[in-house]
Amino acid sequence: MDTRTLATRFRALHQGPEPLLLPNAWDAGSARVIEASGAQAIATTSAGLAWARGYPDGYALPVRYLVATVTEIARVIRLPLSVDMEAGYADEPGAIADNAQALASAGAVGINLEDGKLAPEVLCERIAATKRGAARAGVDLFVNARCDVFLKALVAPARALEESISRGLRYRDAGADGFFLPGVVEGSDIRQVVAGVPLPLNVLVRAGLPRVSVLMELGVRRVSAGSGISSAVHGLTRRAVRQFLDGGTYDAMLDGAMPYGELNALFGERT
Repeated sequence: MDTRTLATRFRALHQGPEPLLLPNAWDAGSARVIEASGAQAIATTSAGLAWARGYPDGYALPVRYLVATVTEIARVIRLPLSVDMEAGYADEPGAIADNAQALASAGAVGINLEDGKLAPEVLCERIAATKRGAARAGVDLFVNARCDVFLKALVAPARALEESISRGLRYRDAGADGFFLPGVVEGSDIRQVVAGVPLPLNVLVRAGLPRVSVLMELGVRRVSAGSGISSAVHGLTRRAVRQFLDGGTYDAMLDGAMPYGELNALFGERT
């Protein structure tokens, strides 16, 4: 399926009757399994992808590895792909535009772009740069502006909601297509953000987050797994290895494992 069609489909998924549930992949293998499990779209996790490449999360991964992984994922899936670009993998708007162009050319139809500890006006500039770069690649990129006020406790708790809404409006005016507010879990806060920021609201799976049926009633349009699936896989790896090394048993390794033939066939279909 061509990128333009996938980009149109991805936008439409934010307007459906139910929130878009986005499992986050970290490489081509995980993306293909996620697709085969019934996902409507796939996102990358910056943390999981960095770990898979041997780097810590948080702007340490060389951008060439990000582009390479996106290229590998896009080759094996037939779903819209959104990519976590962290803060742009550069400081200068021109370089950020180049990165966005490279990712869009590699198959991305969505981008997450975060403010972190940057001033809101910096992210506004980066949103615009990302749009320009994607346009050069001919992709109508869905830019999801991530606001880290709750996640990183950027302001006093009493001001977090007001500051988040203020930033969301600024990011909307800068051209963002979606608003991602990781760390918010309280229903009353979520409801106020939905009312205050006229963009599809994206929340992150974490302890205390209401179930999807409740989030739908609150007006949430997108729910991201983030690094959760990758962390769960690594946790299983550690348990299986410790059981194997310490106890000489294999239950954790074998229980629930995908059969070799089934897993191998997923990739044979896409060669």
